[in-house]
Amino acid sequence: MTTLVTGASGFLGSHVARKLVAAGEPVRVLMRPSSTNRAVADLSLEYVTGDLRDPSSLDRALAGVQYCFHVAADYRLWARKSREIYDSNVGGTKNILEAAKRAKLEKFIYTSTVATIAVDRPELPTEATDARLEEMIGHYKRSKWMAEQEVLKAAREGLPVVVAMPTTPVGPGDWKPTPTGKIILDFLNGKMPGYVQTGLNFIGAEECAEGHLLVAENGKVGERYLLGAENLTLKGLLDVLARITGLPSPSLKIPHGVALGVAYVNTAFSRLIGKEPQIPVEGVKIAQHTMFVDCSRAQRELSFQPGPVSAALERAVRWYVDNGYVKTRRAKKMLRAAA
Repeated sequence: MTTLVTGASGFLGSHVARKLVAAGEPVRVLMRPSSTNRAVADLSLEYVTGDLRDPSSLDRALAGVQYCFHVAADYRLWARKSREIYDSNVGGTKNILEAAKRAKLEKFIYTSTVATIAVDRPELPTEATDARLEEMIGHYKRSKWMAEQEVLKAAREGLPVVVAMPTTPVGPGDWKPTPTGKIILDFLNGKMPGYVQTGLNFIGAEECAEGHLLVAENGKVGERYLLGAENLTLKGLLDVLARITGLPSPSLKIPHGVALGVAYVNTAFSRLIGKEPQIPVEGVKIAQHTMFVDCSRAQRELSFQPGPVSAALERAVRWYVDNGYVKTRRAKKMLRAAA
């Protein structure tokens, strides 16, 4: 039974591919010509060159496939051309859904995001939370909300779709790195003088990938399953990293208004010099809302048992250090603290 994975060159997608190979499944991956396979180069995989925006390449990729894990997404909090995010996340998802219908798959597992339901409510949001497009902040969130609507529509029309909703994965293998990985790296490299009051739900990337396999095996068609572990404030996350590394946790709490002003200035300057901003406006706006959620459904219904986030952060720190993402003097300081 051949399984297709999209996004295997990325952080979470590479872990999904790795888990499938470890389970003995023949795995095919779809990769753009410009992508690198360094995250999965050690795995025995079948490669198909293509693009979510090219329907004919999707038909080739899905030929003879029974299961598809559509993990690929354009996860950026800033883009010079925001249309690119919608073309990949919405247009690309619509294309692969149509190709999946033609291929008559047994199961289509779509990787959504906690962002489509993590909105302000009196109670902690769950899979049953009905969020609206106007509650989505920024192009990434809006595009993923729109894509999820297309997926749920396809499920109502008969496509055997189940939705996995990762919270915030952390761990080894974040090559790019992701926006969350950049926060961890800023801490490790001493580039985080303060913090804003916000919070997220975190999960180990490897465990989130394992959760995808449980969604495929036991999830109900047309249903959504949050894959998360622990709700942590940003300050709480930094304190955990401080305990792991021996580096000091920032104590300066920065008001959201100040952070937003700095982000606007940084973004304007970055546009002038043609670089990605260090502090995206969209990221600061998102941080004004705490994204805590209730992830108990997957634990009850899928027997999903994520481990402690502190252990995942330890694996992430070790990987960043081993792969040269941390300045030498900071890495040495961490070693001295651990001695």
